Amino acid sequence: MKNIIIKIFIPLLILVVFLNARNFAFGESENAQIKEINKEIRQKKDEIKEIQNKREKYAKALRRAQSKRASLANQLAILNNRMAKTELDIENVQADIDITGLEIKKIEAEIEDTDQKIADEKEHLASILRLMHKQDRVGALEIILLNNNLSEFLNQVKYLENINSEVGKSLDNLKSYKTKNEKKLSSLAKKNQELNALRDELNDKKIKLEEERNTKTFILNQTRYNEKEYQRLIKQAKREQAKISAEIAQKEKTLREKMARMDGKKLEFNDSGFIWPVPKNTITSYFHDPDYPFRYIFEHSAIDVRAAQGTTVKAAASGYVARVKNGGKRGVSYITIVHGNQLSTVYFHLSKLLVKEDDYVVQGQTIGLSGGLPGTPGAGRFTTGPHLHFGVRLNGIPVDPLEYLP
Repeated sequence: MKNIIIKIFIPLLILVVFLNARNFAFGESENAQIKEINKEIRQKKDEIKEIQNKREKYAKALRRAQSKRASLANQLAILNNRMAKTELDIENVQADIDITGLEIKKIEAEIEDTDQKIADEKEHLASILRLMHKQDRVGALEIILLNNNLSEFLNQVKYLENINSEVGKSLDNLKSYKTKNEKKLSSLAKKNQELNALRDELNDKKIKLEEERNTKTFILNQTRYNEKEYQRLIKQAKREQAKISAEIAQKEKTLREKMARMDGKKLEFNDSGFIWPVPKNTITSYFHDPDYPFRYIFEHSAIDVRAAQGTTVKAAASGYVARVKNGGKRGVSYITIVHGNQLSTVYFHLSKLLVKEDDYVVQGQTIGLSGGLPGTPGAGRFTTGPHLHFGVRLNGIPVDPLEYLP
């Protein structure tokens, strides 16, 4: 019987040593793979630092150009610097995508490593349980009789206790590996979300770059590289902008006075506030945006929301249409709607107008189609690509639309 016990215990010791050695060797192999991935991540981060340094140089050049006198050469310098900066933005986002991809690869490698350790630990545990099952068939009296003295018996009992302890450790290891894998899977899902968001950002940057190229081409076509013609266009644009602002203010005032004289006609305002006139999307220029490329011509008193040419434009709130202006082939087409609470909204660069002055519109009603593509009807002389220029006025004064949008 003693020979039987020895035959059982010795293979167990060999098995434990073998499995531990296997785990160690496997871990070293995976660690080398993860180490290589970490090295690639560090290299990508160094690339990002270089890109950011270049971006800052173009940003400084852009600020210098924006502070100079308005000229064709200076406008081209602004657009060229914006395009160069956007190209670097694209490189930056692509590097972020590469890093995120490497981090995903690293997590997958760690999960694979942990899965293998779980499999090894299960086999380890199964081997111990098989041995214990065999050991249960040997009674205590048989063990005593088969040992030469009490000391050997006590050593044998101690060894069985060690096996029980080994079983406990194996179970704890399995639980620990499982918990780690669950955390890594959660991290992997988050990284995949980050990756998708970065890809969307990259597409936005590419669209922005294409819009700026179109703007530059349009300006050059309009001016034919002639500084005198460019200055003429600037003066004309400033006059048009001043005229539009005066028209909007006067039309709103006239309509409110008319409404005040009409019994029972009171503009109500929905407590829920405004809705987005086009699907909520990338804002290409903000209210009083310091980076607006034509800021030296006029202050950007609204937000520009990216929208494909011909996107449906809806009334942000219910109210009366105060002004509908068809700008034709070269001018700006726009709509003004008067609401309650002394608020009004303006919608610029429209490619199609679908309401008339004095019409009552409800929130969400289609009022026109967006435009803004350089050279198309309703876009105006200075535009930055397809978008909706959306403005909000309080008591006739432009305010930040983002303070009113959900």
